Amino acid sequence: MPMDSVPEMDSFNLENASLNVSNNGATSLATSSSSTSSRYENQKRRDWNTFGQYLKNHRPPLSLSMCSGAHVLEFLRYLDQFGKTKVHTLNCPFYGLPNPPAPCPCPLRQAWGSLDALIGRLRAAFEENGGKPEANPFGTRAVRLYLREVRDLQSKARGISYEKKKRKRPLANQTPTLPVPPPPPSAS
Repeated sequence: MPMDSVPEMDSFNLENASLNVSNNGATSLATSSSSTSSRYENQKRRDWNTFGQYLKNHRPPLSLSMCSGAHVLEFLRYLDQFGKTKVHTLNCPFYGLPNPPAPCPCPLRQAWGSLDALIGRLRAAFEENGGKPEANPFGTRAVRLYLREVRDLQSKARGISYEKKKRKRPLANQTPTLPVPPPPPSAS
């Protein structure tokens, strides 16, 4: 499939579509498709189609070859309106509290983890659809900095730190130690 083309979806209109973004990073459009691909592959295809529709509905319409990191940032900000994560503002009394005791008027946004996973899938889809890695708008410095900024802001606003998961290193050339059985009862 050429890089500038996006598969058509029957009578699809982005304004009337239901875009679902869950807390585990899954972003999907309420469209049906049957496939034997993995959940990840299906999600990546839906995300790619959603971004393609966004470019098509953009004023003026954009081709993928003209898309830059700035357009990706615009897309991520657009997705915020579908967010379900409460992000407290600096002047909110619950700023920094992970579990606020009462409701507040702070905005709902996309969770950092959802955006991070989305960008990862779109980066992969771009290259799978013929894009050159050095021209990938999803891997630009501006996008990486934006994701870092969102992570830090949400971390402070919600009082939750996002730390890198430590990789478990495989124990090479080590035999597992078995517990030593207790000594047999003495017959004295």
